[in-house]
Amino acid sequence: RWRCRPRASSGGPVMWTLLLGTAWGAPMAFVGATLHPVDGPVIENGVLVVEDGKVLSVGLEVPAAAQTVDVSGKHIIPGLVDTHSHIGGARLNDDLSPTQPGLSAIDAFDPTHDSVARARAGGITTVNVMPGSGKLMGGQTAYLKLRSAVVVDDLILCTDPAPPFSTGPGPRRRTGICGGMKMANGTNPQGPGHDPKSRMGAAWLQREALGKGQDHFRKLKAGGGPDVPQPDQDALAQLVSGQRTVHFHTHRADDIATIAALQREFELDVVLHHVSEAWKVGDLIADAELPCSLIALDAPGGKQEALQVALENGAILEDKGVLVAFHTDDPITDSRLFLRSAGLAVRAGMSPAGALEALTLAPARMMRLDRRLGSLSAGKDADFVVLSGPPLSSWTQVEQTWVEGTLVFDRSTPEGARLATGGRPGMNVVGLDGRTPSGAVQ
Repeated sequence: RWRCRPRASSGGPVMWTLLLGTAWGAPMAFVGATLHPVDGPVIENGVLVVEDGKVLSVGLEVPAAAQTVDVSGKHIIPGLVDTHSHIGGARLNDDLSPTQPGLSAIDAFDPTHDSVARARAGGITTVNVMPGSGKLMGGQTAYLKLRSAVVVDDLILCTDPAPPFSTGPGPRRRTGICGGMKMANGTNPQGPGHDPKSRMGAAWLQREALGKGQDHFRKLKAGGGPDVPQPDQDALAQLVSGQRTVHFHTHRADDIATIAALQREFELDVVLHHVSEAWKVGDLIADAELPCSLIALDAPGGKQEALQVALENGAILEDKGVLVAFHTDDPITDSRLFLRSAGLAVRAGMSPAGALEALTLAPARMMRLDRRLGSLSAGKDADFVVLSGPPLSSWTQVEQTWVEGTLVFDRSTPEGARLATGGRPGMNVVGLDGRTPSGAVQ
């Protein structure tokens, strides 16, 4: 962990050097920056006070007991929340069954992988790491706080206590539900073997799986469930009971309509992902109250069903009152450039306030973590980013990233500069499609 230690000064705010390996406990006041709380008005020359990993206050006053850090001229925003990422160095597609709800991305995540550090260099403090979209139900996602750690259990964010009718506690932090469920439609999950060959086959198989979940949930509710956990059936029961959120990969307007039908039939808690043709069915999305996590691409192409993606999706959905977030889909877009997603949406008509919320508070709501994350509010986790300039400026750089009051990225250090400005190291890292950057299949 990082600690801030005072350095001799001639007066005014105390200047600090940053030391790796220790933690601090005294209240810290970051003074002089423009604060963007997201859930409140912007504060010029504000004061952000953090203590014991939490935000103590946001305003204009420095508590008498606090030690100050001069961040004059900087901008401070909440830590960015990425609702759809594939960082962590894992293969996240598997071919066990068209629907494989018992799989979990937690079991494939490496906290020491360089992609995790690069995400912190982009100001990202919380991620939803997803299985790939090669299956109708690819497995459970992982809600992770990007603390500095070597064991994935030290990153996991779970509901606590375990919700009703869940299968009980797991090891260490896994005392509840620790992510959502990745589902997909369109062309990606169509394939050989038992995979569907058409959209109608895909919807049928998804209905069949969710129906099994309803049956299992009724048994659990009545106290007649099995004595031992059943990973697939338990996860399906959590879906149909609303305990676990469905993160649904989709692109075309007709596929979005199919998801809306599934949501009505099974009363699912659904977040739409990608939603390339949202502009065609904005009213349907708004009427169904389906949150949308969008990807902002400056060079669309590569997938026929996404050819009609529009940067205007954010503005159109915002205008209709839809909850909108952005995601990286890293490595599809670089986590270090996540702020650019909001900037592109503003260029296409979205409000600056809505775009910043779409990187912070809105995704936290989609992951049911907004009581802890997403805004600079007293009592929330002290996850924040120090920027060199306004959040949506193309000239702005992420200078520091803090997670729960601990500095996890500092651009001024040699390692921080490497992470922020260097190429993508580890050229032997295997991508989601099983290929290395050289194109060799692994």
